[in-house]
Amino acid sequence: MPMRRIATLLAALTLFTAAAAQSLTGAGATFPFPLYSKMFSVYGQQTGVKVNYQAIGSGGGQQQLLSRTVNFAASDAPLSDQQLKDFQAKNGSPVLHLPMSLGAVVLTYNWAPVAKAPAQPLKLDGQVVADIFLGKITNWDDPALKALNPDVTFPNLPISVAHRSDGSGTTYVFTDYLSKVSPDWKSKVGSGTSVSWPVGSGGKGNQGVAGLVKQIPGSFGYVELIYALQNDMPYATLKNSSGNFIVPSLKSTSLAGDVPVPADGRFDITDTSAPQGYPIATYTYVLLYQDMSVTTDSVEQAKQVVALVKWMSTSGQQYSEGLDYGPLPKRVQDFDAAQLAKLTFKGQPLD
Repeated sequence: MPMRRIATLLAALTLFTAAAAQSLTGAGATFPFPLYSKMFSVYGQQTGVKVNYQAIGSGGGQQQLLSRTVNFAASDAPLSDQQLKDFQAKNGSPVLHLPMSLGAVVLTYNWAPVAKAPAQPLKLDGQVVADIFLGKITNWDDPALKALNPDVTFPNLPISVAHRSDGSGTTYVFTDYLSKVSPDWKSKVGSGTSVSWPVGSGGKGNQGVAGLVKQIPGSFGYVELIYALQNDMPYATLKNSSGNFIVPSLKSTSLAGDVPVPADGRFDITDTSAPQGYPIATYTYVLLYQDMSVTTDSVEQAKQVVALVKWMSTSGQQYSEGLDYGPLPKRVQDFDAAQLAKLTFKGQPLD
């Protein structure tokens, strides 16, 4: 082959590699999607690195990470001990959890046009919520709802339950909470990214559930707080383990997350003991293989992923509060930095 042609091919290969290093792929949770969309847009403007993120649900993101079809995954549900073993057995590297933000799952409802929703948010407790999703409470004028809201005139209207149809970290967080507050729920349904729902209709993503609730009079479902806010949907106050009715907010979510960092980063903050903490709060995670060669093509691309995640956990946190997500506490940012320092490429440190 003539030397000139070889040189041309090498130059083209170099350009292709450089372009690839400027494009990263991720998939997973819809829960933080509004925040991540903002982060990735700003990061792209600042660095020229394009992040292609598919909000397909935490379960889908986990599966794509296992299949090595993305550079990183996003999940509201931490991997279980068995999943950690399975991922390492298949791909030869541990998976690290890096908390990225705090958020809240809220209970939202739609009474219109049959009845006007109350001016103040409904008051709910864990047992009533569990009984609605178990199909034990089927109408809005049920005595259990009236007892919690004596000043509200409830309509004689069937409750139409809306839940996620896809593998979802939001579902994991919600069902983890229900399993803690309702022995009946724990024994009959349990917790997970996907469960066998006793009643209701399924929607894909937080967007899908929000759509169902908005469209169906009498509906009741669970979505991430930002989706309720963006769609101008009412959401309930919820009684926590201290007996206080808590409005889901940036402050009450942050109080729930104000706990020591677990050694492996896998938090469990539902049914918080914080007196003013909201009880269905969660950290959401970026998942990375410790050896980045599993999901990246080169050292350069691996370093691009590290730079992105480092920015998300530090400078990118400034975009959290404006979208009603809780920014990472300093100790969690420090934990993420320590996790990133563990990353390697084919066994060699990336730093």
